[in-house]
Amino acid sequence: MGCGNGSLTNLIAQQGYEVIGVEESKSGVQLAQEKFPDCRFIQGSIYDLPYTEIVGEFDLIISCEVIEHLFDPKAIVRNTKQLLKPNGRLILTTPYHGYLKNLALAISGKMDKHFTVLWDGGHIKFFSVKTLENLLTTEGYTNIEFKFAGRIPYLWKSMLCSSTLEEAYSRHETIISQSVFNRL
Repeated sequence: MGCGNGSLTNLIAQQGYEVIGVEESKSGVQLAQEKFPDCRFIQGSIYDLPYTEIVGEFDLIISCEVIEHLFDPKAIVRNTKQLLKPNGRLILTTPYHGYLKNLALAISGKMDKHFTVLWDGGHIKFFSVKTLENLLTTEGYTNIEFKFAGRIPYLWKSMLCSSTLEEAYSRHETIISQSVFNRL
């Protein structure tokens, strides 16, 4: 989800997996298709995924460094439920923002630079382990595990979160609810 120029999609496909990259940007999909013609790419927004094409198709969905750019981060967590097979896994990566990292930014005087609002685009949501875990739990994901990368412990640059969608959550109810909502 949010495959950008398709590089990660291609890397995974080269390992022998069947992969579909989904990207909102028309130019991003075009670039990905030109650069990696052996991979499949679909243009679609995380907020309005092309469900009929890919509903219930995936054992695993990966979204790297996307959720922090969304005005409604619940959308990616909620909408991917419709695409996952029962007991499918969702892997999200996002910059890490925990108490000690934020304290270090404040003490070093780099808080304003880090959270600047003086440029277009960029990160609009900031996640800690607690906030991302809460988001996933409220949407029915379990077996939530975190790994961290970059810098020193508790000042990590990024976190990787892996979770499982419980089989009890019905994609069909979600799809019906979503289609009814879209008609309103």
